[in-house]
Amino acid sequence: MRKGVGAMLQDRLSELTAAHRALVYGEPYETSDGSTVITVTGGLFHPRPLGVFVVHGGEVKWEAAVDDTRIALLGILTGLIAAAFATAAVFKRPPWPDLRITQRL
Repeated sequence: MRKGVGAMLQDRLSELTAAHRALVYGEPYETSDGSTVITVTGGLFHPRPLGVFVVHGGEVKWEAAVDDTRIALLGILTGLIAAAFATAAVFKRPPWPDLRITQRL
């Protein structure tokens, strides 16, 4: 038995609402190809975009928003932490051999 578009949209909304308590839905927007797009934003004090629902041809599809800035920041911070650990390891015990002269000629 196939569900209607409204029932599928309601199922997706209830799944998303369980994960995020404060959701704000935008006004439905119809594109030139007949798709309907509904934006979803979440968060209480600092709202951020979560994604969009796309309704096209009787199917409801969730497209998550990807924050490229957060991904890039995570990569930069990971590199900085790795560089700090490597620097601390070299200062504690350098990887090159000890070159001290122990006897006088």
